Amino acid sequence: MSITSRRGFLGAVAASGATLTATQLAAAPTKLDLASLKKDTDIACLYHCDFGDPKRFGQLLTNMNNHLSVYEFDTMRVKLVLVTHGAGVKFFLDDLSGTPWANDTVDPDLYKRFAGLAKFGIEAYLCEITVKRNKIDLAKAKKDSFLKFVPSGVATVAELQAKGYGYIKVG
Repeated sequence: MSITSRRGFLGAVAASGATLTATQLAAAPTKLDLASLKKDTDIACLYHCDFGDPKRFGQLLTNMNNHLSVYEFDTMRVKLVLVTHGAGVKFFLDDLSGTPWANDTVDPDLYKRFAGLAKFGIEAYLCEITVKRNKIDLAKAKKDSFLKFVPSGVATVAELQAKGYGYIKVG
């Protein structure tokens, strides 16, 4: 084997290993513990979603967009997070089969709208208790880096409020 082909082979092995690692890391969103939740901006609000109504979720996204617009979408001035549990987690699953919402349909544009807002620092915190109690495979969650699993949605709501986040619920 020539030096060039060895380098090419080793480069390919390294690249395939990086791809495998990235694939393994993308198996499910990151898990956060409550102690890691921080308030880094003067204005920080949590939006609470424990409902599965798509129209209400769409209104929540509109409110988040309007909220950001007042601060000119400046992530140094405002931080918004969405805490979701119960039926609210369905908006962040790739596949609803085998879930309590298997017969529901979710307009993919709702997630696209959320992903657009995530460009301005918004994250969604998904409740692990909801997922476990409903026997939902964690890998069914969408894989974007702005999605995080938290031990409990309601505990996360309380933790964020204790750290100074304002509370907003649509509907």
